[in-house]
Amino acid sequence: MSDKADRLKKARVPQQPQLAKELQHRLPPGQTLTDSFPILHYGEVPEYDLSSWNLRVFGEVEEERLFTMEQLQSLPVTNTVSDIHCVTRWSKFDTAWEGVRFADLMQQIKVKPEAQYVMLHADPDYETNLPLEALLADDVLLAWNYEGKPLTTKHGWPLRMVVPQLYFWKSAKWLRGIEFMNTDRRGFWEDHGFHNIADPFKEQRFSSDEYEMPEDEWKYCEAD
Repeated sequence: MSDKADRLKKARVPQQPQLAKELQHRLPPGQTLTDSFPILHYGEVPEYDLSSWNLRVFGEVEEERLFTMEQLQSLPVTNTVSDIHCVTRWSKFDTAWEGVRFADLMQQIKVKPEAQYVMLHADPDYETNLPLEALLADDVLLAWNYEGKPLTTKHGWPLRMVVPQLYFWKSAKWLRGIEFMNTDRRGFWEDHGFHNIADPFKEQRFSSDEYEMPEDEWKYCEAD
């Protein structure tokens, strides 16, 4: 999979139309705006039966928990509007999400004080790591609706993370597990050449300057 990062880094930065001055601060360097919602993911789109679906919370917690979708949706529901940014160089402004804040889910879990990091586990065989602090922002959701409708299967139905302040590979689709950790551990793409932190405004795309982004890779997506 490291060749994916190799190809991505060689990509030509797409030409960006001139933005209105009041919008320029919202677009990270090297990004281009899109009105569609491109789709990229690793592996096949999973299928679920909600009667047997659950979200596992484990690791540095006093007690492991399993949440059904009904239990998650019984928690305080939050609606947010966020700009999102993909490492493949597209950004989309003003995306509307509905779900439960990660911070509100934390109120249901007895997390041990030594937990400083989180690994998000998702299907199929995907994981991505984040500092716990990054997940406590007000606009970080476990989301089930997008633009007022249930997520499509290709966008992560029935549940996905939305972490707007980081490149969107950190916003794992098809979320199935949340592991609290006392030390950091690299996830799937982080272990294959992508940056461990992934701040779009710092262009933290790759773990090494040796990687380059492929010329047309940012277009390799299916608009939805």
